[in-house]
Amino acid sequence: MHDPMSSAIPVIETGRLRLRAPNMADWPVYSTFMASDRAVHMGGPFAEAAAWGMFCHDVAQWPLMGHGSLMIETLADGMCIGQVGINSGPLFPEHELGWLLYPGFEGQGYAFEAAAALRNWGFDTLGLKTLVSYVHQDNEKSHGLAERLGAVLDVTAKRHDPADVVYRHFRAFA
Repeated sequence: MHDPMSSAIPVIETGRLRLRAPNMADWPVYSTFMASDRAVHMGGPFAEAAAWGMFCHDVAQWPLMGHGSLMIETLADGMCIGQVGINSGPLFPEHELGWLLYPGFEGQGYAFEAAAALRNWGFDTLGLKTLVSYVHQDNEKSHGLAERLGAVLDVTAKRHDPADVVYRHFRAFA
């Protein structure tokens, strides 16, 4: 059983990024993203109240589950450019690795770098054996990212949305 008192939110740094806890300064851009057509692959666009619930859920998973979402911040200028997370709980049949980038930051390898770092943290720190990514069937960019991360299609995986495509991430053993 998870001990909620042992859930310090980590800061993970990569060559170009800092993955850190969400804070209130992140809310306006997150809310705008969730209200936009860009959120369609996540079931959106979302009204402000629904987006707020999602934002709070991302933070609440840390004390409840020992993992959750981290904001993606560039080391060069400290700009928050998106989010990456490990999700679980009643809405997720398995531990899920998810990501989103705000407009203008795609195509630069940021999502790959952040998702790989959090995936490795989940394997190394949480001891997870696998993770899944639930990808909307029409989200070609996320299909490509899951494959670049080394994930493979898992047509037998449980999913909360039957239309999702599920990619399975395995821990690489050297």
